[in-house]
Amino acid sequence: MRSNINGAFRLFRVAGIDVYLHWLWFVVAVYQIQGRGTGEGDLGWRVAEYLALFGIVLLHEFGHALATRQVGGDASTILLWPFGGVAYVSPPFRPGAQLWGLAAGPLVNVVLAMPLTALVMGSNVGLLQSSPVEWAVFIRNVWWINTGLFLFNMLPVYPLDGGQILRSLLWFLVGPVRSLYAATFVGFLGVLGLLTLAVLDRSVWLGIMTLFIGSNCWQGWQQARMLSALERGR
Repeated sequence: MRSNINGAFRLFRVAGIDVYLHWLWFVVAVYQIQGRGTGEGDLGWRVAEYLALFGIVLLHEFGHALATRQVGGDASTILLWPFGGVAYVSPPFRPGAQLWGLAAGPLVNVVLAMPLTALVMGSNVGLLQSSPVEWAVFIRNVWWINTGLFLFNMLPVYPLDGGQILRSLLWFLVGPVRSLYAATFVGFLGVLGLLTLAVLDRSVWLGIMTLFIGSNCWQGWQQARMLSALERGR
């Protein structure tokens, strides 16, 4: 159990799960909020959208944590930071348990998509037009945020959810070591693709995020080598 995380402070505790916020979140939040939109009067809406983004991220991470507990694993800490969220979980070392713990996060986004879609449709037909333009734009943007998070997380790029889900599925067929090798190899290809996109789009933020993903993918490859060495030593 993590009682503290360097550079972060605890926000609250729910169901025995401590939620931390890293101080860098505030720095990036100011940068991101200032860069969103150009209207003079939309600052409040930009702040609301950014908070909605991390509200969705938090629910996503709670999905991972609670599902991991459901299969007998440990999950007691969630960290929110500039790259999104991290649920510190320790699921049982079996593919089915890990698959459920991983899939539960994206499933939260699927569940959220239902009421958000209803709200978007309601705003389109005038059911939520007390502030017509602002509400309609806000609801649509939150819908796109939730959809974008789902699609990005489902990319088969280790250690994103999609990459780890791929590893868990392959685990049923080829075991824990080869599945991790395969998932990280696909992950490296994905990292190259994301880096290319970052260069073409001249997106510094996507480049930084991709380098972070690549670093974690390399750690996964090293873990596969360690597990392979342990298997050979038996």
